[in-house]
Amino acid sequence: MSIVVRTLSDQVFEIVRERIVDGSIRAEAPIRQDALAAELGVSKIPLREALVRLEHEGLIHSQANRGYAVRALSAEQADEIYALRLAIEPRAAAIGAAEASEADRRHAREALDALEEARGAAATEIAVRHRRFHVALVRPGDRMLTTQLIERLAMLAERYVIAHLAPEGRFARADREHRELLNAWLDGDGDAVEQGMIRHLDLTRADLDAELQHLRVR
Repeated sequence: MSIVVRTLSDQVFEIVRERIVDGSIRAEAPIRQDALAAELGVSKIPLREALVRLEHEGLIHSQANRGYAVRALSAEQADEIYALRLAIEPRAAAIGAAEASEADRRHAREALDALEEARGAAATEIAVRHRRFHVALVRPGDRMLTTQLIERLAMLAERYVIAHLAPEGRFARADREHRELLNAWLDGDGDAVEQGMIRHLDLTRADLDAELQHLRVR
């Protein structure tokens, strides 16, 4: 059994990241480091380390003379994230279906079950379970770089996933699409997995484009 050691900076990173993803920290409002460090009961050193990681993830940005602020959702970023996912993830999931072991299949089934059970849970929990399911489909085959790229894109997409699932009926539709994907994946039907993933990501991208149109830079 491996032991995972989480540093104070790791813990602060996870807390602040969750607040960003669920919207508790408002977009473009300056992050008050003194107040946040005091609230979390830590010094500013682990908080600064966490903020540097969050900037690297693309969730926050630095502002001249104002420190850090959360990046606002944007149609442009959503387009870029989903274009990259479409370029990589459908084929990777198809390969994953062909190379999956029985343990991989069990893990993917459990990941989707956990996601389906998350309806009504906190938005951040839904987003995390959504990411874990998508990553479970591409992990088989030990293509570490591909898996890391897709997982990073899925992490960047989490705020958009929350926004996408908010309208009535979206969760039910996502459940159907995910279940169809998993069934094809478990059958080892790479063509069906690839085409299903393309449809799934394309539909999400189109929904987000419509929802975020008012944020598009003119």
